[in-house]
Parts: sequence; C-alpha cells; structure tokens
Amino acid sequence: MADKRRRDFLRQGLLGLAALPLGAGLLTRRGLAQELPRLDPASEAARALNYVENASDASDHPAYSAGETCRNCLFFEADSQGCQLFPQNRVAPGGWCQSWAPAN
Repeated sequence: MADKRRRDFLRQGLLGLAALPLGAGLLTRRGLAQELPRLDPASEAARALNYVENASDASDHPAYSAGETCRNCLFFEADSQGCQLFPQNRVAPGGWCQSWAPAN
C-alpha cells in the first residue's frame, strides 16, 4: 500500500514537473500581450543614450552609422518591440541609440 502511494506521488510529481515549461510558455505569451508603454525620447533614460525614434535623426551623432536601427540591434526584442536597455518600455523599430550593437 505504501509503495503504491509512493509511486502515485512520484508519478504526479513528474507530471507536474513536465507541465512547468507549458505554464511558463503561457506566462510569457500573456506578458507579451500586455503592451509596454512607448519610450518617450524626452525621458531622462532616453536622453542619456541619445535615443531617437527615427534613426536618420541621429545622422550627426559620431557613433551612428547608416543602417543602424533598433530593429537590427542586439538589444531589440521584436515580439514586444522592447529593448533590454529600456526594459519598461517599447522602442520604435526604426529608432536608434548610442548603445546600438549588431544583432548576430
């Protein structure tokens, strides 16, 4: 009797562990559904990194090279239009900041 309970407990535990990635996927999708607020270029964080919503507006910045945009930056998260440098906001895919790094 104790062996059966132990087996049932272990089986249920393994099923619970197997379901964890599924639950994490639902949480991720639910989090993506909640749209992040747009990054205000006038905010202190945006100004600190010279963020602009249109990359061509940065053409006079010494760190800017033609073709660099948030869309092709290492820090850009396409599914949410988020940026790892501005985690509480979404950025314009055609934007740019001085921390741009090439995506692999």
